[in-house]
Amino acid sequence: MPLDNPFYTAEQQGDYELVSLGRFELEEGGVINDLQLAVATYGELNEAKDNAILVPTWFSGTHATWWQVYLGEGRALDPSQYFIAVVNQIGNGLSTSPHTTDDPSIAMSRFPHVRIGDDVRAQEQLLREHFGIDRLALVVGGSMGAQQTWEWAVRFPDKVLRAAPIAGTAQNTPHDFLYTQTLMDAITSDLGWAGGEYAAHTDVAAGLARHADIWAVMGLTTDFWKTEFWRGIPPVVEGLGWETFEEFQQNFTRLLFGLMDPNALLTMGWKWQRGDVARLAGGDLAAALGRITAKVFVMPIEQDMFFPPRDCEAEQRLTPGAELRVLHSIAGHFGLFGFEPSYLDEVDSHLKELLAT
Repeated sequence: MPLDNPFYTAEQQGDYELVSLGRFELEEGGVINDLQLAVATYGELNEAKDNAILVPTWFSGTHATWWQVYLGEGRALDPSQYFIAVVNQIGNGLSTSPHTTDDPSIAMSRFPHVRIGDDVRAQEQLLREHFGIDRLALVVGGSMGAQQTWEWAVRFPDKVLRAAPIAGTAQNTPHDFLYTQTLMDAITSDLGWAGGEYAAHTDVAAGLARHADIWAVMGLTTDFWKTEFWRGIPPVVEGLGWETFEEFQQNFTRLLFGLMDPNALLTMGWKWQRGDVARLAGGDLAAALGRITAKVFVMPIEQDMFFPPRDCEAEQRLTPGAELRVLHSIAGHFGLFGFEPSYLDEVDSHLKELLAT
């Protein structure tokens, strides 16, 4: 029996369509008998079907942030010029997920391991079979969306003309693996998690709060807290603002993660830890990135503490013709939320230049 969670609804996230891909075999050996991808589209696909842009989602995220923050007329991601498909990753709470499936063989704690490659293969099938799209003008994604962007460029080089991984790497680092493990342990250490068989996400409130607190430390920067930049951020819920940094922590990070499903976060976390395009070339990262034919702008965020520019630059140097475009945000990795107009202007400028190539 699927668990009800109002966070994962069109009312909260914006309209989307569920598209069934049928039986889908996973790289780790599991099977989803009826994989459904939640996709939100903006703009019209032209007759030549050459104006398609794919946006994969990041950890904990949905298509919501993209239509709220990154899309718009006159922007780089302009629905009046492009057909933009934002595809929610497997297990994120909207696409087939542990708490949403009505298949008891994969529900809750029995949900199979999913890899970044599974998401990308599913997205390729969705675009080809449902929309008739064989080639993408651009793949762009942030964080785990960047992991999927890299995977697309390596796995399907003939289908990707341009790629823009934002704040994410092609090969996850040991530091990131360990960081993600602390996020997962914060959830599973809550007795209410019950081995993944909780009756409601609220049973795991303490674990989700600890999970959120780790994000508050690593997802945001020392400058973000020290300068009190948080004072200018609008409240998530009207009437629940903040006067102190502790109140911001409670009413922003804890509030947001407290709405989410624990097993969905764990599914995505396991996947994040193992993101690695080198798997497609026998473990050779240089060989994998050398397959890329797309024009790539590698776009790290300057103060990102777990996808730092130096890690992204190392991969950019291994990618034929790729360029490094460092973004600036006082929020570090959480700059992805678009708190600063200056950050969004940088993103738009770089993406417009990339799309003009």
